[in-house]
Amino acid sequence: MFLDELQPIFKEFLQQPLAFTGGLVSGTLKLKLSEDPLKSWLQQQGMTDFTYTDHTKDNGSGPQTISID
Repeated sequence: MFLDELQPIFKEFLQQPLAFTGGLVSGTLKLKLSEDPLKSWLQQQGMTDFTYTDHTKDNGSGPQTISID
């Protein structure tokens, strides 16, 4: 059952091992696609129209209180 959930990951890894490993490493290191050196490398590979949305920015809404009835 657990192996069935991991099957799509293994399938992607076997199809494109270099791209999968690069994505895994860049995600682990929290590299941003819009900053060098990753941006310049992607441009050398021919990928020029990528978009990156930074979801880690603080939106200023600190801890909130809730009331439970």
